[in-house]
Amino acid sequence: MAAPTPSQEPHAITALLRQAASGHRGALDELLPLVYDQLSGMAHARLLHESPGHTLETAGLVHEAWLRLINQHRAEWQDRRHFFAVASEAMRRILVDHARKRRSAKRGGPAMHLPLDAADALGTAPLADADDTLIALDSALSRLATFNAAGADVVQYRFFAGLTMPEVAEQMGISERTARRSWSAARAWLRREVVRAGGAP
Repeated sequence: MAAPTPSQEPHAITALLRQAASGHRGALDELLPLVYDQLSGMAHARLLHESPGHTLETAGLVHEAWLRLINQHRAEWQDRRHFFAVASEAMRRILVDHARKRRSAKRGGPAMHLPLDAADALGTAPLADADDTLIALDSALSRLATFNAAGADVVQYRFFAGLTMPEVAEQMGISERTARRSWSAARAWLRREVVRAGGAP
């Protein structure tokens, strides 16, 4: 198959996702080169928020997310937006699982401090431990999704996928103004929840 032009790429991705959902395994081989750069960008942006000494690298996070995506049994991919939303969620799950493993391995050891840019993303002081902060954020985000799904999606794309606000709006099919409003409301709620979880002032 000839490589699609940039204007054809979203349609090609959607077509390949539908073929893959129908059981055509070869579609996944054609899909990976089309989505790898965006997955890599999402992973890189998210890992910038991780604490020093974090052992996952961009390529490792992309590959682990890809394996989770392709091993879903007959996923019903709606389109490229849906695919990247699920990819963002997979990266979130991987990072939270990784944080839980590190936290249990180091209980009693020295605390690792969360870099300020990650705390700044929510506008709150970091908890004493980066893994605890990520786990508290994940838990709060799951609760937020039960009553404000759009807000949770915006946070997912901004914080876990590293998308800019215009990219979030495009991904969600909403205006940038609406995305910004959702971000502000969700961020304020999450800030309170994360601070409460960590007992921060």
